[in-house]
Amino acid sequence: MITIKTPEEIKILREGGRRLAAIMQALRNAAKIGVSTADLDALAEKMAREGGDVPSLLGYRPKGAKRPYPASVCISVNDEVVHGIPNEHPKILANGDIVSFDMCLTHRGLITDTAATVVVGAADAEAEKLVLATEKALFAGIKAVKGGGHIGDIGYAVERVGQAAGFGVVEELCGHGVGYKVHEDPYVPNFGRKGSGEKLKPGMVLAIEPMFTAGSKNVYLDDDGYTYKTADGSRAAHFEHTIVITAKGVEILTEV
Repeated sequence: MITIKTPEEIKILREGGRRLAAIMQALRNAAKIGVSTADLDALAEKMAREGGDVPSLLGYRPKGAKRPYPASVCISVNDEVVHGIPNEHPKILANGDIVSFDMCLTHRGLITDTAATVVVGAADAEAEKLVLATEKALFAGIKAVKGGGHIGDIGYAVERVGQAAGFGVVEELCGHGVGYKVHEDPYVPNFGRKGSGEKLKPGMVLAIEPMFTAGSKNVYLDDDGYTYKTADGSRAAHFEHTIVITAKGVEILTEV
């Protein structure tokens, strides 16, 4: 069921979104050559708890999962698209690595969700283009959100950016509603037709999250039960913001 958040709940989500944005910025700044993904995960948890909040993904068990997620932030490197586990087999970041962070924060009982991708050290031309195009698609999707519009408007806008740049647009994974839970209705695909899908209404809170690859759009689930990787081994990028639809348009809740 699609939920409509109250003005008081949106105020709390706004507060939580700012806190989550600060953590994400710290993670992006800390992603340097020689740094361990386990250390970055520890930083995310430390910042969340020092603020009196909870890293929502730690111990979260999505439908169909065989075990709870064991970390505070998903960290996906190179051919890992999303949900990489940073602390079980930690990676030491190397020059040129494409690193995606994805984190949810529970603040006063309500959840926001954000993701960003960085290149460690020097970026080659393909990596730079991939990251820039994925971020551009995020804001194109957000711009397409209007009360009275439809979910398909978002996917259409995201897909056009990916196709124009020549990248694979991951279809198997998508955005979603968020707030009371990590994942709520509706699903927000990164492809679609204008005017299709659920109607967008003020008070809806959505996590929009394009995922592009430098090759095929196809992905597979790793043996760890969480990490999705590109089927052809190409590199991937992922950006995400939590937004709320307002009477005047849209507000990004997880922006710095």
